[in-house]
Amino acid sequence: MIRIAPLGRVLAVAAAASLALTACGGGEESAAPATSAPASSSAPAAKGDGVLTIGALLPQTGDLAFLGPPEFAGVKLAVQEINAAGGVLGKPVVEIDTDSGDTKTDIASQSVDKLLQQKADTIIGAASSGVSKTVIDKITSAGVVHFSPANTSPEFTTYNDKGLYFRTAPSDVLQGRVLGDLIVQDGSDSVAILNRQDSYGNGLADEVEKSVTSGGGEVVSKTAYDPAAADFSADVAKIKSSNPKAIALIAFNETTKIIPELKKQGLGPDKVKIYFVDGNLADYSSDFPKGTLAGIKGTLPGAASSDDFKKKLLTVDPELRDYSYAPESYDATTLTALAAEAAKDDSGTAIASKLVEVSKGGEKCTDFKACLDLLKAGKDIDYDGVSGPVEFSDAGDPSEATIGIYQYGDDNKYKNITYLKGNVAG
Repeated sequence: MIRIAPLGRVLAVAAAASLALTACGGGEESAAPATSAPASSSAPAAKGDGVLTIGALLPQTGDLAFLGPPEFAGVKLAVQEINAAGGVLGKPVVEIDTDSGDTKTDIASQSVDKLLQQKADTIIGAASSGVSKTVIDKITSAGVVHFSPANTSPEFTTYNDKGLYFRTAPSDVLQGRVLGDLIVQDGSDSVAILNRQDSYGNGLADEVEKSVTSGGGEVVSKTAYDPAAADFSADVAKIKSSNPKAIALIAFNETTKIIPELKKQGLGPDKVKIYFVDGNLADYSSDFPKGTLAGIKGTLPGAASSDDFKKKLLTVDPELRDYSYAPESYDATTLTALAAEAAKDDSGTAIASKLVEVSKGGEKCTDFKACLDLLKAGKDIDYDGVSGPVEFSDAGDPSEATIGIYQYGDDNKYKNITYLKGNVAG
């Protein structure tokens, strides 16, 4: 029996609906719960130097390089607006851009070393959960805020981060629930999951499986692959033997190799329903022949970007064609600046101590200047950003978020079908 009638209604009328979740993210590295309180004594608690320095640790190279331009643009736009409003603590914000690379390189670690040497107070990034896992301890042990606009692995919810890790993207507890419900609602009761063997891929695969099975479907194959593999024929063969009606492909850029293999083995989107996620929901118009991806659906965390926001981003990067995670990057930067103002201190530990406070419970404001004016008037603020209301939980996760559902056309580009709003309680 197919469940979740609210989702079915949403897809039928292509309008936003509410989807509430009660679940806790977790993972193998959940030794102690993360909190939004100031960092423990193991992290330095030195006073800031009076200049808010934001380091961008975002993909210029690697598997998620397509996400780099919109994320950098979001950070840069926010910094421009913050400085136009007078900066933070009376001084201009300093921005330093670095490459996060991917998990096949050591670029992220080298970039973090550079940012710490240049006295970064907050490091925004990485896009990849796997990359963030390699540098989170180095960042938080230095007393610096680690703030990702795109990490979705559930492991970060309970990671022992000294109260210094935050993210504006929701945990995959939400994306996995939405994707699993979508697959079942589309009429597929036997599902194969093919995912990257890393914290992102494994975590999202687990959440999709929970959603599919609790909705009355069956995961007939769950295969984790090596993203660095030169060939995926054996992985696809495992899926084929299970004869699924739908495939959830949780991947990054290796999608360009996996899709041809799926088609070769008779599992193309003209034969089996295929679903992408945020890691591989990209423009493939120059990668595949026309019509290759037609009908494939996918999910991407984030609300719709307004035309006004897109126009502002284009003043920063006129070549921008993708806006994925630009709102989350913009909000992470703005929230960092507001927290420093609220704390009257630009140090990482001071910023972390105020991030939850400025995200909820006070007087609503939607841009840095308006929020700053309220803070200077002694008011408690509640920043609602371009990515949504944010409202951090004590673990540094957004407690409510939006997931967009998209579909590919003959041009191998994706367009939005609808948006689902959801609450995630841990």
